[in-house]
Amino acid sequence: MKRYKATISYDGSGFAGYQIQPDSRTVQQELMKVLKTIHKGETVQVVASGRTDAKVHATGQVIHFDSPLNIPLGGWLKALNVLLPEDIRVHAIEEADPSFHARYHTSGKTYRYKWDRAPIISPFTRNYMVHIKQRPDVEQMKQAAEAILGTHDFSSFCAANTGVVDKVRTVRRLELEEHGEELHMVIEGSGFLYNMVRIIAGTLMEVGTGRRAASDLAGIVAAADRSKAGKTAAAHGLYLENVAYES
Repeated sequence: MKRYKATISYDGSGFAGYQIQPDSRTVQQELMKVLKTIHKGETVQVVASGRTDAKVHATGQVIHFDSPLNIPLGGWLKALNVLLPEDIRVHAIEEADPSFHARYHTSGKTYRYKWDRAPIISPFTRNYMVHIKQRPDVEQMKQAAEAILGTHDFSSFCAANTGVVDKVRTVRRLELEEHGEELHMVIEGSGFLYNMVRIIAGTLMEVGTGRRAASDLAGIVAAADRSKAGKTAAAHGLYLENVAYES
């Protein structure tokens, strides 16, 4: 039995999220369906670095699975991409240590959130960026972002229905990037709470559009109260870009 680590991407538009759900199409379901075919009807469990919600995309999700089959790495890559639907791709696969765990061994993740500032939203990007009608003040957003950096209790930026007790996380990087009409928020941290990235994105956009002051952010973080932060930004602007692991 060998353990394999794979880096995958997927277009979240057609999925109800990563994790298997009854009567819904999910990324995990599609991966397990293909592995079951390869293993002649045997069920193969797939573990990811973490869940993504409905409509959320990934360009660097990491999974692991175990297999007794003696298939070369190139053969795995070809077989998976031939059998998987076109909205999921496997970009790299390697044999991992038997103790490797895609979820429990992560040392950090990077997410990217994308807004479209064009006057008219393109029909070709409407599922991949969030269109904003009012052009935001990016400098104010950058000032506000400074309060997010570091180690804090991020209760203000966590969905109220979570069961997680320890809400202390470390944000190592938070940048606003301008790419023509696109505005991206790139955030890297030790780990993220449920909806944390989308709530940070929504709050920063409220600063950018004048509904909050940049100076408010420090108080919002300190309050540790979800009601103090902004709205949760739409799911389809979010991408899981990279997962880091302990060496």
